[in-house]
Amino acid sequence: MTALNGKTALVTGASRGIGRAIALRLAVDGALVAVHYGNNDEAAKQTVSEIEQVGGRAFPIRAELGKSGDVDTLFAGLKYGLAGRPLDVLVNNAALSSAGSLAETTAETYDRLFAVNVKAPFFIIQRALPMMADGGRIINLSSAATRVAQPELAYAMSKGAINALSRSLAQAVGTRGITVNAVAPGPTVTESSGWMVSTPEVEARLGAANALNRVGLPADIAAVIAFLASDDARWVTGDVLDVTGGCFLGARI
Repeated sequence: MTALNGKTALVTGASRGIGRAIALRLAVDGALVAVHYGNNDEAAKQTVSEIEQVGGRAFPIRAELGKSGDVDTLFAGLKYGLAGRPLDVLVNNAALSSAGSLAETTAETYDRLFAVNVKAPFFIIQRALPMMADGGRIINLSSAATRVAQPELAYAMSKGAINALSRSLAQAVGTRGITVNAVAPGPTVTESSGWMVSTPEVEARLGAANALNRVGLPADIAAVIAFLASDDARWVTGDVLDVTGGCFLGARI
């Protein structure tokens, strides 16, 4: 595919899981992809290698989000890798997935989660906009946890903030032709959630919770990101797209 030929993209948290699938798909569609990661050098190298094996272009950037100077480090690497080219697509994917239940959450874990899930995307966007081309794309990863009650309260709150950020930002940057959307996945099988397919029984039970009757895969999410990054999505902005396969829509009759 060539929908993103000549474009550049930054995907945060791209060394594994959904982030890796997003980076690979954008590269397959023609973008030069900056593969951000926190500290797993080998995983990041694997992502870049997979992209190059399919004829794509990518470079890694190491920056641990939630730490002092994280955004400075990230953008120093991005500017070096882009070598003067503008940024066309920003995908804020990096996030912590858990701080525990209400009773389990400490002030430290709460602050850490919000630093990575909310503060980092906010200031990444702030730094990205001056170097983003008009007509660019900002795509933020939200979660089905914002509409389906579950015990991870702090995590759900952080993703609710992402939804609010996306809608308000879309209005603020729309005159530049920049679209801003959030994508909300449901339970998705990645390296860290292999238990979802540990047995046929577990996989079937989880799949039955979705209207489409199967568990989600990283490629399912990446396909929607690729659409939003393309010109085909030029008239979609300020939205939160539910990309869950119909998670918990209701009882089957």
